[in-house]
Amino acid sequence: MSKIAPYGTWTSPLTADAIIQNSASVNDVIVDPVTSKIYHVENRPSEGGRMVVVKTEEGIDVVGKDWNCRTGVHEYGGASATAYGGNIYFSNFADGRVYIVKDGKEPKAITPESKVHRYANFAVHPLHRHLLVVVQEDHTHPAPADVVNTLCTVDSSTQTVSSLLAGMDFYAAPSFSPDGSHLIWVQWSHPDMPWDGSEIYIASVQTEDHKLKLENIRHVAGQKDKISAGYPTWASNDVVLFTSDESGYQNPWKYTLSTGTATAVLQTPVKEDFSLPAWFLGGSYGAPIDKEGKMAVCTAFRNGRSVLYVVSLLSGTLEEIDCPYVSIEHVRHVVDDAVVFVGAKDDAPPQIVLCAIKDYSKPKFSVLQKETAEVKPPIPSSYISRPVPLTLEVPPNGEPLYVVFYPPTNPEYAVPGGEKPPCIVNVHGGPTGVATQELSLTTQFFTSRGWAWVDVNYGGSCGFGRQYINRLQGQWGVVEVRDCALSASVLAQTHSLIDPARTAIRGRSSGGFTVLATFKLDEFTHKFESRYCEKLIGGTFSDVPNVYKERSPINNAGEIKSPLLGSIDAVVPPQQAEDIVKTIKENGGQVEYVLFEGEGHGWRKAENIKAALEKELAFYEKTFGLKNTQ
Repeated sequence: MSKIAPYGTWTSPLTADAIIQNSASVNDVIVDPVTSKIYHVENRPSEGGRMVVVKTEEGIDVVGKDWNCRTGVHEYGGASATAYGGNIYFSNFADGRVYIVKDGKEPKAITPESKVHRYANFAVHPLHRHLLVVVQEDHTHPAPADVVNTLCTVDSSTQTVSSLLAGMDFYAAPSFSPDGSHLIWVQWSHPDMPWDGSEIYIASVQTEDHKLKLENIRHVAGQKDKISAGYPTWASNDVVLFTSDESGYQNPWKYTLSTGTATAVLQTPVKEDFSLPAWFLGGSYGAPIDKEGKMAVCTAFRNGRSVLYVVSLLSGTLEEIDCPYVSIEHVRHVVDDAVVFVGAKDDAPPQIVLCAIKDYSKPKFSVLQKETAEVKPPIPSSYISRPVPLTLEVPPNGEPLYVVFYPPTNPEYAVPGGEKPPCIVNVHGGPTGVATQELSLTTQFFTSRGWAWVDVNYGGSCGFGRQYINRLQGQWGVVEVRDCALSASVLAQTHSLIDPARTAIRGRSSGGFTVLATFKLDEFTHKFESRYCEKLIGGTFSDVPNVYKERSPINNAGEIKSPLLGSIDAVVPPQQAEDIVKTIKENGGQVEYVLFEGEGHGWRKAENIKAALEKELAFYEKTFGLKNTQ
């Protein structure tokens, strides 16, 4: 028989300890193009947030515990390792150097010692395997405006690094054609972010005096400030598959080397995004499934979840594959008719999945990780709150607003009649990010205790087309605030799903914009996002000073009387939060501020994940007077 207890006071079997025990995550999937062997990069909070390259099917670490396979390029990192011909190449976070691991031996440095250089996105030349093209980030002059990003050549036989291409603010995704004759890459410059106007270029590759030389550089796709093109991958020696939002949505395109033309793959554009913004290096949302460049597997974003397609690069036809995963990323070619990806369900943690699709109507999905072959969430399925996607309307024009609602779920409890649950409105980061429908143990931590949870994909979120992203341009601090308030209001009043008097709002990274100062963003930030505000606010501080002052939390902190819990990371520096805390206290508001030393952008250490979660719950319970009496 169910216990009768108010919402928000339930006892849950999902503890913070259980969450940190299941907090390891996959940051990348790597396939050796020579051996077809699969590896992955794993983030382990239980080891202080260390990242390690793992042989996926065997569950064996490639490097020992003294190595951290992580890069700080763009601060967000990504693409910290690759594999070629049985060798593993990786960036070691402690010293920033690139290392090679051969046949289980100790890693050997292939770049010189340097305290100011960072590396990522390693591309090994197929014919001259001692030569790699990499993205280098030079922090000789650490001010964001002075950090230099280039494409470089690394000679692993001599530990030398030479410049290959410079002049743009950012480079990403260098990749050799299978025969090594061409190199393709992505580039963009301030004030664009990659989803604003990244461009793809291609060049012929020549080898000269043991160095690489680029010739006949050509523009493939993309346009500054107008068209975002990215995620190029070679489908054959003649065809490159990539995505472009020229139609208003990120759809698959192809570039044919022999004709020098870029064309849309699909006969008719689809109103779905086939890729998401490149916050991290090394992402992939599609891969070829043959050597001739005829067919590919692509993932797209529809109604807040991933869908999987087989795409003909010749005819432009699209066939959807029945797939149980709600979130799919890091799609890589393995062998003909097979790809590997990270797939997450709404009731199970992310897994590395091999998808065999010889028969498109009967795809076979196999979980590869040895240690998680029988992986299950740390609570029974009856305790898991399932996502309920809702489309709300924004007045006065009825524009769509996408939210995901999670109801309180715990089979042990019933509630007094007529009571509505307390609610947490969660604001994702970015702000050009998205809340997916994959299982989140943080969400379940609260819903299994009798809380409702709402993920708001406010105007400016990705995955819903370029126009939806652009709603935030010039309106940061207005549109997303309105959308979050509207979501809470509609769910409380129209749908009667939550208690408006017991509703909290939380956010991390840019999701904490309303509690962290943006007024000082130009002074305390990093290169990748150093001019992000110009488009979000509508200009520089000198252009529109009044707008910055009106929307800056530091200038409104004196009006904050609602209880406020603050936490911080490296991309949002401590000084911004400390200014907010000081002002709120001076004006009699309630605030709790916790600074976790040694953390970067997001929690990496298990003990900090646990502490932050428990402090957050206690803060809400204190604020709303909730007490568990069971």
